[in-house]
Amino acid sequence: MGVSNKNAQDNINPKGNKKPLQVLHISKKDTQKKDNEQTNSQEEIKKEDIAIKPQINKNDSVKKIEENNETTKDFDISQNLTQQDLNRPRNFSEQNTDFELERTVDEFDFDESAFLEALNENEPIGATGETITGKVIAIESDGLYVDIGGKAPGYMPKKECGLGVITNFKEKFSIGLAMEVLVIKEQNADGMVTVSARALILRQSWEKVSSSAKNGELIDVLINGFNRGGLTCDVDGLRGFIPRSQLEDGQDYQSFVGKTLKVAFLEVNPESRKLVLSEKKASLVSKFTSLELGQLIEGEVLAVKPYGFFIDLGGASGLLHQSSLTNGSIRSLREVFREGEIIKALISEIDLEKGRIGLNTALLENSAGELIIDKQKVMQEATERALKTKALFDKKEQDK
Repeated sequence: MGVSNKNAQDNINPKGNKKPLQVLHISKKDTQKKDNEQTNSQEEIKKEDIAIKPQINKNDSVKKIEENNETTKDFDISQNLTQQDLNRPRNFSEQNTDFELERTVDEFDFDESAFLEALNENEPIGATGETITGKVIAIESDGLYVDIGGKAPGYMPKKECGLGVITNFKEKFSIGLAMEVLVIKEQNADGMVTVSARALILRQSWEKVSSSAKNGELIDVLINGFNRGGLTCDVDGLRGFIPRSQLEDGQDYQSFVGKTLKVAFLEVNPESRKLVLSEKKASLVSKFTSLELGQLIEGEVLAVKPYGFFIDLGGASGLLHQSSLTNGSIRSLREVFREGEIIKALISEIDLEKGRIGLNTALLENSAGELIIDKQKVMQEATERALKTKALFDKKEQDK
């Protein structure tokens, strides 16, 4: 739309010639000025936006990465390389930039010696089954605490303080009392272990009876009870059992309660806590005390077995094994001795733990198989021939 002049009617040409309309022209300078003003206003808005944006705080790790990027950007092999440069290895020594690798200690590094020392300091004191000597440092109604040299004391429940029922608990255990204990449970979350004086006593008792059984020792026990199978007794704090079949007189076995019997060890098994005793074996072992290696004995053949003969020694029996019968070869044991026959033999073994006596007749022979050829002569000269072999048994006894 054009803009008309308000005096247009006054300027009408009377001759009928129309004068062209005047158009309002907008200056190009004004347009540019407006564009510049809009641009300036937008830039001011952007500056205001930038001004109100929060500033990003870079931590040390990000700063290190940016520094490393600045340091290594000169080594970017992708910049301004020709085909010839790509065909030959890059020589970093040609660079003027100083590049130095330096290892710095960060949060992932540690001192090995300090680490091992820390492990040793926190190593638990007292493994299960270990014996430790400590001192009583505190007493409570349900147990006591023992200083065993660790960061935390050992705790000993009242029932583990000894054998049987302890009535005078606080009188028996006083502060500072030194005692030897056995660790029965390793440390808990607080570093405390559970110890026991009772378990240590029982362990020592098992060690003692095992040694006594091996040596064939006899002990006196007080019978404190009975059941359908036999009698019960106490042996150094351990519960012992005497089967009725191992009593000299098992008919009225209840009458032995409160009496003392001499018994031998028949079975000792600490793992299963099995302690079996025998009055009969004690009588047998008592007879063994009068016997010695190399001694010549005389007895009756009680039984013939595939592996040898059992000989009655007057209340005890000895085994004449086929390997100790003769130095010659035999087809049948019965061609040498028969049941009920009286023979002479040398004692070659005395096993008090098993209650066994080993016999030998091969040592009485002057030649291999002489017992088979002339048995009567060997038996008649047995006493003289036994004297010659006595030195062999004396040397064997000394070598033990």
